[in-house]
Amino acid sequence: MRDVVLQSWPHARQDLVVSQALPSGSTLFCDFDGPIANVSDRYYSTYTLTLSATQQAYAEQGKLLPIRRLTKSQFWSMKQNCVPDRLIADWSGLSGDEIDEFLERVSQLVNQPTLLYQDQLQPGARSALAALQERDVRIVLVTLRQASQVLDFLYEHDLATVISQIYGAYDVATAYPNRTEHKIDQLREAISDQNRLGFSTHQSWMIGDTEADICAGQAAGMSTIALTCGIRSSTYLKGYGPTLIKGNLYAAVESLMNS
Repeated sequence: MRDVVLQSWPHARQDLVVSQALPSGSTLFCDFDGPIANVSDRYYSTYTLTLSATQQAYAEQGKLLPIRRLTKSQFWSMKQNCVPDRLIADWSGLSGDEIDEFLERVSQLVNQPTLLYQDQLQPGARSALAALQERDVRIVLVTLRQASQVLDFLYEHDLATVISQIYGAYDVATAYPNRTEHKIDQLREAISDQNRLGFSTHQSWMIGDTEADICAGQAAGMSTIALTCGIRSSTYLKGYGPTLIKGNLYAAVESLMNS
């Protein structure tokens, strides 16, 4: 991503308040994984497949691993509370080099086309996007997924025409680590481009389901909405001081339109 300097942005703020409804013709910045796409099945499949592959690899060497496979509920609860993957592997019965091999397999598999079909549309997301389009609000996706993957999903669900622009990552491996600095740079680039194209971002919001989204919006001086339908829990997200916390994209859009 190119480095674009816009202005002297404030430090992350914890005192932003809702001042008005989202006006017609404005721009809304939104993450993709979590707010629009439910990735929980794919992430859990990645976990179980790589755990089995690691177990099989060591079995072929004559070493039986004491595997303890987490249920999806256990696994997703850990992800939502930002438990490190290394600790998840440890709780699953791996140790030492076994964990390193497991983590390497996860990073190689998680965003591959063989599993992407498992992503589902979040409940209420279609209605939320339609409501924004009806109000003439431009929807700009800022995601660490590759834009081509996002477009494939949107076309599959007949949603491509409601999105104004997509700012995605160049590398397929960027999404899973979800590094905050990447999202900050990406949102900075998106804002700069929108302003250059003549679209005002003065009253824009940033919506997402992780700390990276909230920190990026705060770094840009934007009000932020944290969603709990994705990969972080309400308790965890509260620690980052978003303007609002909502259960899903539909609830967030409803709040913006009625505030």
